[in-house]
Amino acid sequence: ALAPKVLVPLAPGFEELEVVAPVDVLRRAGAEVTLATLDSTLAVRGRNGLTLVADTRWDALGEGAYDCLLLPGGPAVALLRRHAGLLARVRAQDAAGGWLAAICAAPTVVQDAGVLGGRRHTAHPSVAGELPRAELGEAVLVDGRLITSRGAGTALAFGLEVVARVVSPAQAAAVRT
Repeated sequence: ALAPKVLVPLAPGFEELEVVAPVDVLRRAGAEVTLATLDSTLAVRGRNGLTLVADTRWDALGEGAYDCLLLPGGPAVALLRRHAGLLARVRAQDAAGGWLAAICAAPTVVQDAGVLGGRRHTAHPSVAGELPRAELGEAVLVDGRLITSRGAGTALAFGLEVVARVVSPAQAAAVRT
């Protein structure tokens, strides 16, 4: 079987744990994860001053399909929400029946793309005003092909849930130990 492919958009101000924890466990589980910067430079600085080097630029991605589109949170979400190409890809991912994963404030991106619908979701309390139906008491919620999580403190649980759904429950169990 081909390794599942996961796409993670990176913008300045991303929440480091919400990228590193899921990407780490996904790669351990055998997924092919692509970090794509929305910027012109591959080096992207997170909210806490850590710099990650993306694999490619968003505008160089082409039309390839991904099994999962994973949206990290942090102040970068403001940039994700304004990126027409990302919003279009969120809609296309949903229309194709692919997985969408969003943590912290990133479920607002799913909402802005028009595909949150009536699905159960959680998010960071800072965006509760924009997501009045968010179940803030939940660390990780799965509804259909949407996986949402609360924030940095739930990033590892979020990553493991993405592994369980996108790769396999067995791989999630193996990585967990």
